[in-house]
Amino acid sequence: MTAQILIVDDELDILTVLAMIIKDKTDHKVTITNNPLEVPELIKEGVYDLLITDLKMPGMDGIELMGEVRKLDKYIPVLIITAYGSPELAEKAINKGAYDYITKPFRKEQILIAINRALEWQTMNKELRRLKDKAGE
Repeated sequence: MTAQILIVDDELDILTVLAMIIKDKTDHKVTITNNPLEVPELIKEGVYDLLITDLKMPGMDGIELMGEVRKLDKYIPVLIITAYGSPELAEKAINKGAYDYITKPFRKEQILIAINRALEWQTMNKELRRLKDKAGE
């Protein structure tokens, strides 16, 4: 399965590394931006299966960004990555609807496992919605 993944981080090095890991180890397509304010427009223009976002960014943090994205696509799974990890922030992110919360530095395998799990969840969610719609007919 080839997925469309959108990655947002104000650190260009992180964007480059994440895109390289995903492209090297999967068939997924990757779109990157270092500006969280561009994300709503990108979501409107394309269909993404997964959003990976940094937590702390200038202009809009990852939790605010997730709220904006949810207005456009309420089902997209969101992985939040951060160098400022704490149990309180992780709990807040999950309570606000993040699929998972990963602290930097992360291992290549860790991010790939999180991506695969989020995409599997997305596939199951789509199938569940399809079956519910079918049953409602």
